Amino acid sequence: MTVVDHPVDLEVRRSRPILTALTHGQGLAGVLILLVIAAAGIAAPLLTHYGPNEQIEGANLLGASAQHWFGTDQVNRDVFTRSLYGIRINLVIVLVAVPLGAIIGSLAGLVSSINPVADVIAQRIFDVILAFPLLILAITLVAITGPGVGPVIAVIVAAEIPLFGRLVRTTVLKVRELPFVESAEVIGAGRWWVLRKHVLPNAIEPLGVQIALSMSVAVFAESAMSFLGIGVRPPDPSLGSIIAGAIPNLDANPAYAVGPLVIVSALVLSFLLIAQSLGRARRI
Repeated sequence: MTVVDHPVDLEVRRSRPILTALTHGQGLAGVLILLVIAAAGIAAPLLTHYGPNEQIEGANLLGASAQHWFGTDQVNRDVFTRSLYGIRINLVIVLVAVPLGAIIGSLAGLVSSINPVADVIAQRIFDVILAFPLLILAITLVAITGPGVGPVIAVIVAAEIPLFGRLVRTTVLKVRELPFVESAEVIGAGRWWVLRKHVLPNAIEPLGVQIALSMSVAVFAESAMSFLGIGVRPPDPSLGSIIAGAIPNLDANPAYAVGPLVIVSALVLSFLLIAQSLGRARRI
């Protein structure tokens, strides 16, 4: 009997575990939670007839009800409405800052992995960034520019660059030591051809896990910065600033804090579930 070897489509093999991870178990739960929350934010004008900064006459610190699901705040605004619009701002910041940090960091890591001089420079820059906690970076930048969406994005991007830079650098160096990569270099394959054909496809795989994990951290970071008054500029709604405004009024309206806090927790959980599932898929 003759056995015929068929070439294996590596891209298909890589994609199957990832697809399975996102459509089963924890991965599916994370995706569904994220989609529901994102859809609620996008459909905010359809889910409520109030504006995010609309002041409702005679509705000061009302408790949760059928008309005001999360009650109202101290200036007569509907907390549920502000939370929906806060989801929009939070996700826009996360979906801009993390990919931007990933792109810049990955390019820096790739260059540093093949150029010794660039490697020394990049690692020292990464050390400087990592020496400062995220909160210190945020306070420093806000002291210069003032609060707003732009500074929040800049802080998250700066925090993500060294993470992705070192991840890509380490992964590329490991992949280049694999036998099939060394064989390609021995037979005369060009450096960029080897990088494009063999190194990059294998180096990209860990990025999915890190991106999902970084997005969970970014959701919390944006909320924390806004909670402390160094994030999104009022009166624009942010989940963190809504929670901060609720703290002195918990006795009058507990839902004022609980509702936005549940949304933040659910967003963080959704990205963590996705990251965990993608991490398991890589080991399959």
